[in-house]
Amino acid sequence: MSGRRAFLGSAGGLVAAAGLSRVARASASTSFFGEHQAGIVSPQPTQTYFAALDVITKRPGDIVRMFRAWTDAASRLTSGDEAPGDSGETLGIETSGLTLTFGLGAGLFDGRYGLAAHRPEALMDLPGFHGDQLVPERSGGDLSIQACADDPQVVFHAVRQLVRLADGVARVRWAQTGFLPDTPKDATPRNLMGFKDGTRNALDHARLVWVGDEGPSWMRGGSYLVVRKIRMALEHWDVTDVDFQEETIGRSKRSGAPLGKEREHDPPDFESMDADGNPVIAENAHLRMAAPETNSGVQILRRGYSYNDGANFTAERWPPWRQGIEYDAGLLFMAYQRDPRTGFIPLFENMAKLDALNQFTTHVGSGLFACPGGIAPGQFLAQGLFDAT
Repeated sequence: MSGRRAFLGSAGGLVAAAGLSRVARASASTSFFGEHQAGIVSPQPTQTYFAALDVITKRPGDIVRMFRAWTDAASRLTSGDEAPGDSGETLGIETSGLTLTFGLGAGLFDGRYGLAAHRPEALMDLPGFHGDQLVPERSGGDLSIQACADDPQVVFHAVRQLVRLADGVARVRWAQTGFLPDTPKDATPRNLMGFKDGTRNALDHARLVWVGDEGPSWMRGGSYLVVRKIRMALEHWDVTDVDFQEETIGRSKRSGAPLGKEREHDPPDFESMDADGNPVIAENAHLRMAAPETNSGVQILRRGYSYNDGANFTAERWPPWRQGIEYDAGLLFMAYQRDPRTGFIPLFENMAKLDALNQFTTHVGSGLFACPGGIAPGQFLAQGLFDAT
């Protein structure tokens, strides 16, 4: 027994005193190997650390060696052991359900490494959407790493080790932490606007999430990740009447039920009218704009996290009692799909123009990554891609 597990073995009394429910969560580990990459449809932990990297080496062989090192380190970290040369800040901390999910960006296929002919058609450049205010330093990337766990130090540690192993081959372009409330099992978490987020999510993973025979062999069983950093104007939202908030979202804030219904998971009724002849769920309500019923059946698997990067102080203090701050906080939107051309892009094109929620949100970061299929023991990340070159 080695690494964190050895330490925990000598501290059993302390662990037992922590409480059974927390220990049950913290002691769980998820294998890095399998038919699909973990961290896509597996249960969603409360913490994430996402990093996008630029590849800086000129030698394709360096990427292969890095992917081999990443595979070895990821299998160790997710099983509770240390990565080679580990910095050690998680000694004595269990895996907390750690998953590691890797993606490849379009830049990796730009001709530098002989991979251009193997770029999947679905790994396209996302179009510019109405209202985008993307910051280049918070967008794009040749590679992505997402760590998810129930401990913020565990996720940062995992990405930190992988970045260290990439030294001289790739460097971080941008990174973002994220969190969810510690919601009871099977309950929908609330976002920073106070509404339940993720009630209607893609459940037919075989049809909507996993790449099939239409994709290159190295992508079969994989998925495409769209990442959007969305700042919420919480300073304005917080002084908006709840009735208007519910009209904007199309749901009850307290119960999560579609307007006109009683329970969260009741199907929305987009035909229902109120006494004045207006739709109960407004024509531009977020729920209506995102619904598969109004988007030709399009669904994606949302796996987002809230983020909070502090606050900016502004000169505007009107009315005089306002505090004059802008929260740098919002949603790290993450969505997996079989093909972004039939998933996120058509879904978001109309939402970007018409969604009532847009008056409170701004998209400031973006990325699209091809997350290869699962890895078998003895193989390394995206091995099929390099075997094909």
